[in-house]
Amino acid sequence: MVMALAAIAMLGFSSPVNAQKMSSSSTELSEYLVPVPGDSFATPDAEGFIRRWTLLEPISKPNGGNTVFVDSYVRAELTKVYYKNQYSTVKLPKDGQKEKVESETPRPTGRGFGQQPQQDLPATTKQTLVWHSFDSKLFNVKLFRLATNLSPLHYGVIFHAVTVINSPVEQTVRLSAGSNSASMWWLNGEEVLIMSGDRRMVADDCASERITLKEGKNILWCAVINGPGMSDMCARFIDEVGNPVKNITITTK
Repeated sequence: MVMALAAIAMLGFSSPVNAQKMSSSSTELSEYLVPVPGDSFATPDAEGFIRRWTLLEPISKPNGGNTVFVDSYVRAELTKVYYKNQYSTVKLPKDGQKEKVESETPRPTGRGFGQQPQQDLPATTKQTLVWHSFDSKLFNVKLFRLATNLSPLHYGVIFHAVTVINSPVEQTVRLSAGSNSASMWWLNGEEVLIMSGDRRMVADDCASERITLKEGKNILWCAVINGPGMSDMCARFIDEVGNPVKNITITTK
């Protein structure tokens, strides 16, 4: 069973000190996410945060509230297969790639959508969703702004994200992450962290147990589920004493 450690309390390091804002009044996608330039590689930012991700437009998963996000519910919903090669470590999605997804029918939009009657709604709907490779301008990835700019669905959704971590050596690390709301994380096909409950995104909210970044390519997947409210996430690797791991590069394939 994967344990989530309270990162700051257990490992004794402080939260980020960069001056960048975690939020903004702007609704423009370009204020938060910019397309990845070609086949370039990225490095972690000054505090080790991973900013390069390939993100899927949101999957419909109507929840009128976040109180249902206990471990069992989160694991059951985020391990459902919605499309071929989901969470693959071999065939990774490409920028612009489309996925045909069968998901639950969205409910009426708005923060109070969970109170709307459902009996006349069909059980499932078919979506065609697109992958987008982005670099985040902030240490956190504004999933909500991805949704508001590229999708009719803003609430009651699941986001999928994947990135490639290239390590020059085999090294023992922890994944330190935050999400709004609940999330699961996989490294090289193995679940390494689950963050349940109705939570706001806090940098270094939880850390995994010790895991291994192998020499060469490592595949990091993330799934975030949320009902009403904003959605975002952040992640970095830390070493045994809580220092950010920076000797890696980040690519999309």
